[in-house]
Amino acid sequence: MKHLKAIRKYFWKYRVRLGVGIIFIFLSNYFNVLTPQVTGFVIDFVQSRLPGYQPPKREPSYDYLMLQFIEWMKGMPGLTRVVAWCGITILLLALLRGLFLFLMRQTIIVMSRHIEYDQKNEVYRHYQQLDSAFYKRNSTGDLMNRIAEDVSRVRMFSGPAIMYLVNLISLISLAVFFMYKRDPLLTLYVLAPLPILAITIYFVNNTIHKKSERIQASLSDLTTNAQESYSGIRVIKSFVQEKAMLGFFTRNSEEYRKNAIGLARVEAVYFPSITLLIGISTLLTIMIGGLYYINGTHNIGIGTIVEFVMYINMLMFPVSAIGLTASMIQRAAASQKRINEFLQTQPAIREPLKVVKKELEGNIVFDKVDFVYNDTGIRALHDFNLTVKKGQKVAIVGRTGSGKTTVAQLLLRMYDVTSGSIQLDGVDIRDLSLRSLREQVSYVPQDVFLFSETVENNIRFGLQHADAADVEKAALQASVHKEILGFSEGYKTMIGERGVTLSGGQKQRISIARALIKDPAMVIFDDCLSAVDAKTEKEIIGNLNDYLQGKTAIIITHRIFTLFAFDKIVVLEEGEIVEEGTHQELLAIPGGYYAGLYARQQETDREK
Repeated sequence: MKHLKAIRKYFWKYRVRLGVGIIFIFLSNYFNVLTPQVTGFVIDFVQSRLPGYQPPKREPSYDYLMLQFIEWMKGMPGLTRVVAWCGITILLLALLRGLFLFLMRQTIIVMSRHIEYDQKNEVYRHYQQLDSAFYKRNSTGDLMNRIAEDVSRVRMFSGPAIMYLVNLISLISLAVFFMYKRDPLLTLYVLAPLPILAITIYFVNNTIHKKSERIQASLSDLTTNAQESYSGIRVIKSFVQEKAMLGFFTRNSEEYRKNAIGLARVEAVYFPSITLLIGISTLLTIMIGGLYYINGTHNIGIGTIVEFVMYINMLMFPVSAIGLTASMIQRAAASQKRINEFLQTQPAIREPLKVVKKELEGNIVFDKVDFVYNDTGIRALHDFNLTVKKGQKVAIVGRTGSGKTTVAQLLLRMYDVTSGSIQLDGVDIRDLSLRSLREQVSYVPQDVFLFSETVENNIRFGLQHADAADVEKAALQASVHKEILGFSEGYKTMIGERGVTLSGGQKQRISIARALIKDPAMVIFDDCLSAVDAKTEKEIIGNLNDYLQGKTAIIITHRIFTLFAFDKIVVLEEGEIVEEGTHQELLAIPGGYYAGLYARQQETDREK
C-alpha cells in the first residue's frame, strides 16, 4: 500500500468529486438498508391481524424515517392498503438507491478516468525528461507496458476499488448497526464467521500481491518481445526466422500464462470461500432465529428473521467483493511500484540551477574532454581538444567506434562530459538552457528516424509556424523535392512507421531537410549522406555550400568530401585526435590516416 501514496495528490486534486461520490455511496446504502425494515414491519403487521397473535414484549427498534413511516401506516385503514403502500415504498427505496448508484459512478468512476489521464501525462512527461542512457538500459516494450497496463491497473484502484471499499464499509456499518439495534445476541451469532474471513483475506492478499508483481514483469517481457518483432519484421522475414521468433514469443507467453493461471487459482478458491461463509451466516440466522421463535424467547418474530436474512444477503456482494477489492488494490500497488521506479529515476542531464539563455553565434571549444559510457565502461573520448570558430566548417573523420558520434551527442548535451568542459560562445554548455541549446542547433543523426506522419509534417517537425514554402525550400536544399512531388499525394503523403515506405536515401534527405528548415547558427551532420548516390551527394553538397554560409558546421563522416571547402579536418582514433588540419595539410602527412583514406576512396571511385 505504501507505493499507492504516490497518487494521493490526485485524490486531493479531485477531492470534491471524491467527497460527493462517498456521500452518494452512503445515501444509496442507507436507502438500501431501509428495505429489510419495511419488509419486517409489513410481516409483523400482517401477523398482528392473525388469530392467536402474541405482541412482542418490546417494540422493535427502527430508523427515524422508518418510525415516521410506521406512524403514517398506523392511520391507514385496511390490511390490503398497508401491504400495497409498503410494496410501493420498497419500490421507491429501490429507485432512490438506483439513482444514487448512478450518481456514485458518475463521480467516482469519472474521477478515476481523470486520474488515469493525469497519470499517463505525468509518466509520458517524465519519460521525455530522462536522458539517452536511460533508454539504452530499458526496453521500449517495458516502457509501453508501464504507461499503459500499469496505469490502467492503478485506475482500477482509484475508481472501482475505492468505490467498492467505501460501499463495503458503509453498507456493513449500516447493516450491522441496524441488526444490532434489532437483536444484539443474534447479530453476534450471525457475524461469528467474519473473523475467519478477515484472516483468510490477510493471507490470501499477500499471495495475490506477489503473483501480481510476477504477472506484470512477465507481461513487460511479452510486450517487449512483440514490439521488437513488429519493428524488425523485415529482418525476421529476410533471415527466415519466423519460427524462431514465434518460439521466443511462445516461451514468454507461456510464462505469463502460468503466472496468470496461478493468480486465477488463488482467486478461484478465495471467492467461493467467502460465499460459503456468507451462506453459513444465513444458515445460522435461520436456525438460531427459528429456535428462538419456536421457543418464544429473545422477543424474536418471523419479521426479525426475514429482516436478518435480507441483511445477510445484502452483505453478500460487498463481503464477496472484499476479495475483488483486495486483488485490485494489490495489483495496483504492484503496478504503482513499477511506475514509481521510473518516476523516481532522476535524469542525468538536468537544467542548470542558474540558467543562461543567449543567442548562440557558433564558437565551440572542447577543453580536455574525457567521456566514458557508464553502462559499458567504454572510453569514447580522451583528452579531446578542439576549437571551432564562428562560421567555420569542420569535418570529423575516423573509423567506426572512434568517438565521432559521441562528439555530436556531447554538443547536444545528450550526455555530460566525464571530465573537462565544452564551451559555446564562452559559456559552459552545462550552464545553458537545454531547450534553448537544442533549439539553436540543427542535428541530422546517423540513425534516421521519421514519424508515421505526412512528409510535410516530418520536415517541419518542431516548427509549427513553418509554412509550405519553407518546407519546399528545405526539401530543395536537401535534393528531395522532385521525389516528393512524385509521391501519390506529394507533401501530404503519409509515410509508414519509421519511414518504412521510403528508401534509405529518401529518409536521409528528408531528415536533412528537417534540420535545414530550422535555419540555426550551428549545424551537425552525423554521416548523413551514407545512403545517397554520388550524383545526389554532389548536388546536396553544392546546396550546403550555399546554405552554410556564415553558419558553424560540424560534419561527421567516413568519406572525404573534396567538393566541400572545410576550414579544418579532424581525424579521430580511439577517442583521440591523431591528425588535424586542412585537406592539403593532411594529404601532405606521409603515411597518415587521412591520406590513406583519401587514396582508397579515389581508387574506389575510379573502379566505379
